[in-house]
Amino acid sequence: MGSRSSHAAVIPDADSIRRETGFSQASLLRLHHRFRALDRNKKGYLSRMDLQQIGALAVNPLGDRIIESFFPDGSQQVDFPGFVRVLAHFRPVEDEDTETQDPKKPEPLNSRRNKLHYAFQLYDLDRDGKISRHEMLQVLRLMVGVQVTEEQLENIADRTVQEADEDGDGAVSFVEFTKVRVPLGTGELRSGVPGADRHGKCSTEEGGKIGVPWE
Repeated sequence: MGSRSSHAAVIPDADSIRRETGFSQASLLRLHHRFRALDRNKKGYLSRMDLQQIGALAVNPLGDRIIESFFPDGSQQVDFPGFVRVLAHFRPVEDEDTETQDPKKPEPLNSRRNKLHYAFQLYDLDRDGKISRHEMLQVLRLMVGVQVTEEQLENIADRTVQEADEDGDGAVSFVEFTKVRVPLGTGELRSGVPGADRHGKCSTEEGGKIGVPWE
């Protein structure tokens, strides 16, 4: 008990991070250990190259997109709180009862809406707040490789954008994204979270887990 508390003390704002992300103290300690192991030069932050050390991400079709999600707004490094905030999206879905939810309390990072927003950002390659047909097609290519023909992929991208595009601007907004089934690989995901099963846990269609660094 004392040992865990002493280790937690070395994590700046540990209690605040736990409240924001929902990770237990034990999970946070494991993540901190993993973060420090990836930070081989003891810089206090991780770069894209550091995250590329994670073998499970290296073999995941969306690995590059997941790595990029750690660096919003063109940043070149991610500190421990930022690292954990991204990973919190991979926790099982947690949606609070809207009738009992404290309006002043932030929505959990692993709520269905926040998971969908995270997934939306993986598709939104140029970060303009819209998913174009071209972006949809690029992500589909990453996911399926040569398993599906280019013509089939184009048909899937066309159909998805057409069905979702309620305002007729030729692209999919986040609000529109939440209302459709998003194609992934050779199937469709109801949750809109890349690789998510019906419980909101992230995995590839083949059943393997997305390479989250704490596992």
